[in-house]
Amino acid sequence: MEKRAAILSAAKALFIRNAFAGTSMDAIAADAGVSKLTVYSHFGDKDNLFREVIRSRIQDLLPEETYFFDPQADIEETLLRVALTHARLDCNAETVGTFRAILSDCRQGNPRYGKLIWEEGAMRTHGLMERLLQQAVDAGKLDIDDVPHASVQFITLIKGNLMMRQMFGCTECPESYAREIETTARAGVKMFLRAYLPR
Repeated sequence: MEKRAAILSAAKALFIRNAFAGTSMDAIAADAGVSKLTVYSHFGDKDNLFREVIRSRIQDLLPEETYFFDPQADIEETLLRVALTHARLDCNAETVGTFRAILSDCRQGNPRYGKLIWEEGAMRTHGLMERLLQQAVDAGKLDIDDVPHASVQFITLIKGNLMMRQMFGCTECPESYAREIETTARAGVKMFLRAYLPR
């Protein structure tokens, strides 16, 4: 397990820094302090290793508990918990660095790597968000006809244009950017509730 963790840690750093195409299994093995054979024995091939890196990273940062629904809790507080966790993660420099690496590979004709991060990242988190919203609807906390569509709306509202600004390097002051992330997430939750609270 220690070797597996070391390989995942090395792969995370190298994929972010060099993108998929620029990262070799030799480099991952060297950084992890293991043989290349050990890397292959744990993960099979580079595609599988990349998928595991994405899955591990997202589960570390957005564990399933983030989307826990308590019918006794205030729905605004529940949504705010999710919103702040999501927005802070999606808009931070490391996450955006990962997206840049994926986009670099897609431009070089490797769209399957973008598909991997979509499946392990966005599809998973949207599924968990849909489950939470459906539970809230079933408990009478929200009134939503199209839960999958509302899930996309929620994720979009809480980030605004902040992730794109980070993508283009337009976040000169980290302190004010962090405040904007929180303000945008809170405003997004309020707007979402204005649309979906039971009348």
